[in-house]
This record gives sequence, structure tokens and C-alpha cells, in this order.
Amino acid sequence: MKKLKIILFLGLIFLFIFKGFTQPSLKEALFYKKLENNFVNCQLCPRGCVIPEDKRGFCGVRQNQKGILYTLSYAKPVSLNDLDPIEKKPLFHFLPGTKTFSLATAGCNLKCKFCQNWMISQKKPEEVEYLYLEPPQLIELAKKSGRPTIAYTYTEPTIFYEYMLETARLAKQAGLRNIMHSNGYINEEPLRQLAKYLDAANIDLKGFSEEYYNKLTEATLEPVLKSLKVLKEERVHVEITNLVIAGYNDDPELIRKMCLWIKENLGEDTPIHFSRAYPQYKLLSIISTPIDTLERARRIALECGLKYVYIGNVPGHPGESTYCPKCKNILIERKGYFILQNNIIKGRCKFCGERITGVWE
Repeated sequence: MKKLKIILFLGLIFLFIFKGFTQPSLKEALFYKKLENNFVNCQLCPRGCVIPEDKRGFCGVRQNQKGILYTLSYAKPVSLNDLDPIEKKPLFHFLPGTKTFSLATAGCNLKCKFCQNWMISQKKPEEVEYLYLEPPQLIELAKKSGRPTIAYTYTEPTIFYEYMLETARLAKQAGLRNIMHSNGYINEEPLRQLAKYLDAANIDLKGFSEEYYNKLTEATLEPVLKSLKVLKEERVHVEITNLVIAGYNDDPELIRKMCLWIKENLGEDTPIHFSRAYPQYKLLSIISTPIDTLERARRIALECGLKYVYIGNVPGHPGESTYCPKCKNILIERKGYFILQNNIIKGRCKFCGERITGVWE
């Protein structure tokens, strides 16, 4: 741990002193089409940006230079952290109690008004300080940290796709597992290619109406639902986070509709986290989500037949824990990011032997 911190600290010092001499060469982007008059069509995410020469796409990190699309975020992490509990992602059914090596670059392909990481997600790469770390260097740091997983998180991993993909390939070769926390706003072909190296993903299903997505994220719902289906087909462990915002996406009927869709398309054993929202970024006028609103959402999900339903951002709430869907005993008792007891043995309930969906070792 101490060694990793020293390495990162020295890297930051080098960055601040010699930044003008450490700029990497540009990396050509994947998934784009060349058009006439040096225009390009980015095909990474559903926006399908048509980008003139010397301009960038919606995300601000993919630029057309002389008819070639480049990624400006490759090998430029703005955040590295080897202290995150995997429960923070949140992943409750994947290696509980472990910590993960987490990273992000600047930028996002959504404009969520409630973003909690807007200081880096709503910035362009040149607007924030970063390290320059090629994927092999990143893997070495991850291995030295002793963490079993690498998490692509904090901002939107889709916008640093090339960096994530190459790192994930090398991580697999090194015996590390890859996890991603994403908004799911990515096209099918790049997602399927990435899924070959992904072990788990938590997808933010931010609401269940096009109106909500349009109004609060400047995106659309349908591509996110498609991504969830693709990840399921590719046998990636999937969990869902729904940030519940009072007065915006807390309508009981929409929550019921969402839960029934999850059950029908992803399966009743798909974990879902109803997370408490707080005033953030451009949505400062909202109230913190009432706990009874979260509890109502959890009841609805259980009534719909979902087996593993959680309440997030309310440390100490009973809804943080995992219960056996058969005998109802506590399997994993949580308080915040801390695990107080774990009664899952070889993937089964210690009390009744029920098989519990997840990756436990």
C-alpha cells in the first residue's frame, strides 16, 4: 500500500514539473467511419456524432484531426485509487469484502444534472490534471496493490474505451478481473468486444421513461436497456443502480414497470440497488430522497419477484444486507461499506443450502 502511494505521489510530482515534456502521442479511436470532406461519424455510443475537422464529439474527448478520429483521454487517468471497497461500485454479489483498484479519465457522454463526480466527468482532458500511464504501467500498479480487480468507474468508462479495452486485455492475462460502473450508453458492437474481458458491471438505470432521460441526462433510455441485455447475453455478472430522486423518477408505477422489465429480460436474481439522492451539481433544489420512498421502491421490487433488492446511501439500513430468498436469514450483513457477517458458503446459504447468485471467490 505504502509503496503504491509513493509511486503515485512521485508520478504526480513529475507531472506537475515536467508536464510539457510528458505529453503522449495521440491514439486513433476505435469505432468510427470516415465521411466526405474530412468529416467523421463516431460509432462508439448511440449519439453517433458527425464531427467536422478540428471539432470534438458530445463527450469532449474524441476529436477529428484531418479526417482521423482520435481519443484524447487515452492513458490519462485523473483518478487512481486502490482503497475502494467493491461494495462502493456498488457490487454486492461479486467478491464481497474485497477492495478494487479503481481508475477514471475525464469526460462523459451524458450530462446528468445530478452528477456527483461532475468535477471530472463534465471536464475535458486538458481541463484537469492527469497522470500519463500506458496500460502496461497501469497493470503493474494494479498488481503491486494486491487487489484482485480493476474497476473502470467514477466518470463514464465508455469515453475512455480504448484505454479500458487494452487495460482489460492485459489485466485478464495477468490474472486480474475487470469490473465496470457505467451508464450503459454504448453501442452493441463495442460493448460485445469489451464484454469478452469484463467479469462484472454495475449499470446505472437512471429512470424508466424517455422523458426522464431526456430531461435530466440529455440521453435516451432504450440504448441502456439494450446494453443490459447484451451484458446478460455475454454472461457478465450484472447489477443495477437506480438513483431515486424525489419528484422525478419515484413514481411507483414506473418503478414497478422497471422491475418487471428487469425480471423478464435479465432474470429475477439480478441485484438492484435503490440509491438515495442528495442535492448535487445542477440539481441543488431537490430534497434528499426520503427513506420511506426508498423502502417503497424496495417493496415494489420484491413484490415483482426480484430476489436481491438493496437500499443504498443509507448506512446502517437493513436494506443494505443480503437475505436468503428462501429461508429469509441474513446472508451478508452490511453497515455502509463494512461487512459484519457473511453466511454464504461455496455459493450457498449456510442455513438452508439455497444457491445464491453471484461470484463469491
